[in-house]
Amino acid sequence: MICIPITARTHAGAMRAIEGSAAVADVIELRMDLIHKGRLVELIEQVRACGETVQVLVTHRPVAAGDPLQERRRIDCLKEAVGLGVDYVDVELETERALRDDLRETIVHLQRRTALIVSHHDFERTPPLKTLRSLFRRCVRAGADIVKIVTWAGTPQDNLRVLGLMDAAEREDIALINFCMGPQGRISRIAAPMLGSYLSYVSLRRGGQSASGQLTITEMNKIMDILRRAP
Repeated sequence: MICIPITARTHAGAMRAIEGSAAVADVIELRMDLIHKGRLVELIEQVRACGETVQVLVTHRPVAAGDPLQERRRIDCLKEAVGLGVDYVDVELETERALRDDLRETIVHLQRRTALIVSHHDFERTPPLKTLRSLFRRCVRAGADIVKIVTWAGTPQDNLRVLGLMDAAEREDIALINFCMGPQGRISRIAAPMLGSYLSYVSLRRGGQSASGQLTITEMNKIMDILRRAP
């Protein structure tokens, strides 16, 4: 499925970006850490107004490492999203366990209408496959419905290690999102959906990327069209 992150810096800009993205996205990710003073209820309503089939993912990355008050507010934002019935919320594996568990308990209390993505991002490197598999298992133990493992590719070979997690996901029978960031990681963004990665993150247009190496929806569609036509 195609996921388009909303990275606008203002609430008004995010509302416009949602309207432009809904026609081509399966999932819209609301990056609440980037949307300054974004009003979650209105943003979700905007997605739903644009089409009944478009799903909503709410993400709030840490903005002040080690600040307990900010961390609580961040998790409270995700809990609010769960209460509003969004399809997915994304929480980092490195989040304090008590906060992660609080979020998971909220999902269970509301009869699991929302799927929990537990994610790990390495913005500096791609560790060995053994380490990646260990991170995958930790995400599963943290209660993930969907595991997301994303690393930085320094070489083309790094893509192969991240894509190599697919066998672990198949054994555990759990959905996986896995690819590499950076210019060297673009090949994994193309290969991952073909190998079964749950979501493909693309931007609506240049300048709207939420991470380095992210393709636009136009670029991704052109590449996929070429691959489908290949004999």
